Amino acid sequence: MSINTEQFAAANKATVDSLLSVANTALASAERIAALNLNTARASLEDTVSGVKAVMGAKDPKEALAAQTALAQPAVEKAVAYTRSVYEITSQTQQELAKMVEAQFGDFQKSVAGMLEMAAKSAPAGSEGAVAAIQNAIAAANSAFGNMNSVAKQFAEAAQANIATATKAATAAAKKTK
Repeated sequence: MSINTEQFAAANKATVDSLLSVANTALASAERIAALNLNTARASLEDTVSGVKAVMGAKDPKEALAAQTALAQPAVEKAVAYTRSVYEITSQTQQELAKMVEAQFGDFQKSVAGMLEMAAKSAPAGSEGAVAAIQNAIAAANSAFGNMNSVAKQFAEAAQANIATATKAATAAAKKTK
């Protein structure tokens, strides 16, 4: 069993393409986070200036306190929205990377199955036990990957539910401060 030059070149190209996809996904996510941070910083600065002007324009301490209090709820809501946006970006990135890993694992499974089939056909008589052991090990690895993937999806769903609950609680608490 030998690997020819075309197979080797194709495998290298597939590896490079896969690494480029991961890098592009990571860079796109970093770009989205950076844009979110920049927009949030800009909005925060504008809100601070507006708040200072409102407090400074107050005619008495009671009006100044009312102006500060009025700024609290929008600030909490914006913080919740920011956190939700960061979570959405990271969640989408994680999902894209998980799809890539699943696709790569599927391709790997096909390659290994093909090589194992070729090895079984060219194996000497009496080696059926060794081939069966390798097939069982591959089946166990496939099962473990499937279980790990299922647990990761359950964890992501639980995290998403927790974020939604925390968002509702923070928003409700902000409304109570009014």
